[in-house]
Amino acid sequence: MMASKKMVCTVLVTALSCMCLLLSGCGRGNESARKHYVAIITKSTESAFWKSVYAGAGAAATEYNLQISMDGPEREEDYQTQNEMIRQAVKDGAEVIVFSAVDYNANSEAINEAAEMGVKIVVIDSDVNSSQVSCRIGTDNREAGRMAGKAALKAEMEELYIGIVNYDINSANGQQREEGFREAAGEDVRVKDMYTINVVSTTEDARKGTAELLKEHPEINVIVTFNEWTSLGVGWAIRDLGLAEKTQVVAFDSNVVSVGMLETGEVDALIVQNPYAMGYLGVEEAYRLLNGGDTGETVVDTSTTCVTRDNMFEPECQRMLFSFD
Repeated sequence: MMASKKMVCTVLVTALSCMCLLLSGCGRGNESARKHYVAIITKSTESAFWKSVYAGAGAAATEYNLQISMDGPEREEDYQTQNEMIRQAVKDGAEVIVFSAVDYNANSEAINEAAEMGVKIVVIDSDVNSSQVSCRIGTDNREAGRMAGKAALKAEMEELYIGIVNYDINSANGQQREEGFREAAGEDVRVKDMYTINVVSTTEDARKGTAELLKEHPEINVIVTFNEWTSLGVGWAIRDLGLAEKTQVVAFDSNVVSVGMLETGEVDALIVQNPYAMGYLGVEEAYRLLNGGDTGETVVDTSTTCVTRDNMFEPECQRMLFSFD
């Protein structure tokens, strides 16, 4: 009987030992199979621009077998919420943050804190004031502004009075676009004056601000604006006031409404960026960093196209105008 009990105990111990080995082996297998986690934090989430960014990011995540999260504040001026998202991503175990800054300076502390915790940083679209960024991917904003300036100068009026409807003054890309625009437009002797307003980056604020600007300066016959929401606001204001035939409008980005405005005349040119490429390349760079690779170029310029009523139906322009689903 005693021997039998000893045998049972031996069998149980052996079984338990095997179970532990199996469980530990499974644990190691799960760990090795665990996907790297990349957090994508953008200026907002709802516009066609950002949805196209997310489509590109999702495609790259699938190709490179990465776990990603995609988040952004409701308002493009809300840098505080962005900072909270950065800190939460670090807590959640993000190894890379792909980031588009609401505020060039106000987002820098949170980004630097993340980098000090070992998180790699890739910037897309809008830059942040940090030396910890491994790669910056997006539009050459100064050159895009110059492209807008050249489009504005196609206006046939003998004298040009230009209204600039820009968004948050603390957003780096908007300011760089305005600088490039002023450089190009200032080269034409027909330009007599330029007036700038900064509005909250929403359609309604841009619509209201444009109407007030035109009321204060009725001589304005050219208007330029620099992102998707402000473009819609400017277009609606021009339609409200019946100024489509008298005003040259150069806007940025594209969605179904702004493309319709290009067709009907409230907008004369759209400077169209490549948000899909920003999302895809941002995640691709994250993958390279996670695997110890060299990112190569520290600044990557994605393509920008000027689309007008004359070329909007060309295949290349159609691909740029309509975002990937």
